[in-house]
Amino acid sequence: MLQKRSALLAASLALAAAHFATGAQAQISDGIVKIGVLNDMSGLYSDITGQGSVFAARQAVEDFGAAAKGIKVEIISADHQNKPDVGSSIARQWYDVDKVDVIVDVPTSSVALAISEITREKNKVLLVSGAAASDLTGAKCSPNTIHWTYDTWALGNGTGKAMVKTGGDTWFFLTADYAFGHALERDTAAVVEANGGKVLGKVRHPFPGADFSSFLLQAQASKAKVIGLANAGGDTINSIKQAAEFGIVKGGQQLAGLLVFMSDVHALGLQTAQGLVLTESWYWDANDANRAFAKKFQAQFPGKFPTMVHAGVYSAVTHYLKAVATLKSDADGKAVVARMKATPTDDKLFGKGTVRADGRKVHNMYLFEVKKPQESKYAGDYYKLRATIPAAEAFRSLKDGGCPLVK
Repeated sequence: MLQKRSALLAASLALAAAHFATGAQAQISDGIVKIGVLNDMSGLYSDITGQGSVFAARQAVEDFGAAAKGIKVEIISADHQNKPDVGSSIARQWYDVDKVDVIVDVPTSSVALAISEITREKNKVLLVSGAAASDLTGAKCSPNTIHWTYDTWALGNGTGKAMVKTGGDTWFFLTADYAFGHALERDTAAVVEANGGKVLGKVRHPFPGADFSSFLLQAQASKAKVIGLANAGGDTINSIKQAAEFGIVKGGQQLAGLLVFMSDVHALGLQTAQGLVLTESWYWDANDANRAFAKKFQAQFPGKFPTMVHAGVYSAVTHYLKAVATLKSDADGKAVVARMKATPTDDKLFGKGTVRADGRKVHNMYLFEVKKPQESKYAGDYYKLRATIPAAEAFRSLKDGGCPLVK
């Protein structure tokens, strides 16, 4: 009897070893790691995120070598239309019916905050690249969410501080009237005041907006040295174009684009965008690895350049797949995120970094100035580097965020 039990135990162990040796795929909850890219596919943020983020996710899977590692990956995508109710409905459908394991990108902070709660409820994973509100790693932090590319605190810290230190010590804010705009205004105003500046006023515009003339006239009348644009995408583009029509910059006031993307500068043209100071976490022309990624991107989207959101999707998906491969499971979202936090990040676009306890991905940020037309030597040669903001200084400190996960 003892020999029979020993034989059965040996057989069981051998079977288990064989099962483990087949690789990660055999351990994946339903045999497939399913990634959902959720963003604005058709509206004012579509150039910033859109189909470019789907490309970035696919490129990350390909470069990671998921198939060779025995991990079957499927990518699906949808348009949340920048509406929290639409985004929430898609997220629930994906998690409950379509067996999606991780949602990535999610620009529009109100949508991201809503989906973060759903992701926690369903114990899945949310990797935010497109949304900006620092609340995602503050009071609204979640053990199932990582905020990857940038946030409102980092943007305010970079652009706001630089403008004040160079004489822009009075501000008026033109703010998109939703969670992102409010957070960006709040975080930038705090930096301005902490560095000796003063906020003279603010006005909030509908999201999305079209006619900014009355808001810009209020900003002009304030006599503030700096008009802070706490908006993004098409709203920022239209604000800057209409400010040029009013002669605001020629009149001596400066525009601070608090969230400006490569695609915005491309749409504006250097003649209009020149001199803008902005903060980004990634620039396509910074090094050979970034240029190689941009070349592949442009093969899919001729005449366009990848943004930091696209690069963030690539980086986040890469690190997620590393965690799943290590755990040999995607079933427990909280466990996957814990593994991602415990493992230093390292990929070809962002290099080395970390994910903190509050879910904040930490890396360098960069202060750029948009070149004058005569300074640009080739297509997409838009930025000159004014300062590198070290990772240790680029984001709000862990103790100051108010995240309940931080002890």
